[in-house]
Amino acid sequence: MPKTNTNILLIYTGGTIGMKLCPESDSLVPFDFSQITEEVPELTRFGYNIEAYSFDPVIDSSDVSISFWQELARIIEKNYTHYDGFVILHGTDTMSYSASALSFMLENLEKPIVFTGSQLPIGMLRTDGKENLISAIEIASAKDASGHPIVPEVVIYFESQLYRGNRTTKFSAENFRAFRSPNAPVLADIGIHIHYHTALIRYPKTWGNPLKVNYQLDPHVAVLKLFPGITEQTITAITHTPGLRGLIIETFGSGNAPTSKTFLNCIKEAIERDIVVLNITQCVTGKVDMDAYATGKALQRLGVINGLDSTTEAATTKLFFLLGQYNDNEIVRQMLSQNIAGEITK
Repeated sequence: MPKTNTNILLIYTGGTIGMKLCPESDSLVPFDFSQITEEVPELTRFGYNIEAYSFDPVIDSSDVSISFWQELARIIEKNYTHYDGFVILHGTDTMSYSASALSFMLENLEKPIVFTGSQLPIGMLRTDGKENLISAIEIASAKDASGHPIVPEVVIYFESQLYRGNRTTKFSAENFRAFRSPNAPVLADIGIHIHYHTALIRYPKTWGNPLKVNYQLDPHVAVLKLFPGITEQTITAITHTPGLRGLIIETFGSGNAPTSKTFLNCIKEAIERDIVVLNITQCVTGKVDMDAYATGKALQRLGVINGLDSTTEAATTKLFFLLGQYNDNEIVRQMLSQNIAGEITK
């Protein structure tokens, strides 16, 4: 098939998808993504210009950090005008964190950023990597009749489903369908045909805006997951973390928490020290309703922010982002309630 004028940048950061068996050592090693069509010859049938960039060294997704997200954003910014879409190959363990972070960092995004990976290495016989990669590239290149990208968002494609990146969480370490989007519908169903749900996809109000990358992120955030029997010492150890600016409380059910004065006083004292406190549910699905129970109302009166149906991944990276943009924590509190990149249902 002849080349089209569609240009896709494939960015390999690390992860299972890029591994193949080395016959000499009988161990899995990263392969050279500049030779990707040798591993996945089906890609040549698209007729696209697919170029590859590999992190050197590649990283295990468990080692993902703010500096990694900043480097990933720099690569996209540097190449933004040269490519129609980007496919990021990433380890599954922290993919939802990375997709969430980029959704906040990349302002005025008008091109697809498609994360994908696999549960089995691409060189293995039963790999899910080939289908994930091929479909991700097709999604990254898809345009409507006006020539605009169909999915100008940061998304995750995995096992026949296309998700908004900041609404996902890794659901399974064993199944090929590794991700779920528990509180938001999928953006496309992929079978024999790709059915895009365009009414759910976020589009710019006007096209042609320059990409703005917000590199400043502040990691002085902690997550406090509540459990029966949690002690005051455990709570205060977290709330008194040196330099802490933001605290996410993973509460029970629809935002419920212990009724003890000890717990409420710990949260009250943290807020009095100007720590931003966000309430999200530790349930897989559903949202926080701080008017449902007495403790939720008490937390609300103290100044705890309602995180609605945000995932832990989105809540954490959103706080990183907002704290990096604003020195005034009161502005951060106001912005937390806003739907910035489709991360909460309003």
